[in-house]
Amino acid sequence: MKAGASFSLCLIVLSALLAQSARADDWPDRPIRFIVSQAAGGTPDILCRLVTERVGRGLGQQIFVENRTGGANVIGAQAAAHATPDGYTFFWATAAALVTNPYTFKSLPYDPVKDFEPVGKVADGPFLLLANSDVPAKTLPELVALAKAQPGKLSFATDGVRNFSGLIAAWINKLAGTEIAQVPYATMPQGIQDTIAGRVQLTVLAIPSAAPFLQNGSLHALAISTLQRAPGYENVSPVADTFPGFDFSGWMAVVAPRGTPAGIVERMNREMNVALTQPEIVQGLRKIGFYTTGAGSPEETGQFIHGQFEAWGRVVKEIGIEPQ
Repeated sequence: MKAGASFSLCLIVLSALLAQSARADDWPDRPIRFIVSQAAGGTPDILCRLVTERVGRGLGQQIFVENRTGGANVIGAQAAAHATPDGYTFFWATAAALVTNPYTFKSLPYDPVKDFEPVGKVADGPFLLLANSDVPAKTLPELVALAKAQPGKLSFATDGVRNFSGLIAAWINKLAGTEIAQVPYATMPQGIQDTIAGRVQLTVLAIPSAAPFLQNGSLHALAISTLQRAPGYENVSPVADTFPGFDFSGWMAVVAPRGTPAGIVERMNREMNVALTQPEIVQGLRKIGFYTTGAGSPEETGQFIHGQFEAWGRVVKEIGIEPQ
């Protein structure tokens, strides 16, 4: 009886594996959906359309982008997490959706660890620490010295203490032993204008948002948030030169609903890697302030996301952010 039961179980498992393999071999036979948790025309949306157009050609199927906005990426992430894991829905995930939301929300309608299969990393988008033209500091060490010499005189424009710019500003304060105040803005264009006008003196912006103001001289860069200097910004020192190990950027990765067949995940990863090593894609990303070295493997992507999850957890704990 036991032997018969074991044989039956083996047949069931083998049948399931063969069915999964067949699905992967036939995939894709219809259009594929990529969920973006931010609005059409935003940077994640632009990058997704740029890359998936090339991926779709490689797969021989149309890829359409579905913008599911709202809730600080929660609505889109939830929709992707609960989608059928058949290889026809993928999530163009931001770092916020996968690694910072769990620390800033008391509860989420999705689990960023358990609900997704890593597929491939897309690109990193560094942040710049910027000052208006009246701030005499030209480097991060000079800013730290100025803040300590004139306590209460400087402030950061951020998009909120729980968003990337606010977390980076708070972490710099913690490491530097300074108390530069944060002024949160509902919309960063207003924060940028107030920084230029001198109502606040500092801000933290992604490269695409910062570039026009660096070019016209209304803001100058003190540091960049990556370990290494970024192409096109070689004259800007990393924060890590002053505070070793500091490495926090916006990034994007592709994940799939948990249970998506491994063969499909691997095929999508291969096509992503082909797209992300095309010179026109690399240059297109760079023009928007993002840098790629290819998709890596699903395993490497999972390790990267896990490392970022742990790193941001340490930061949030150190700066004392309580989830809401």
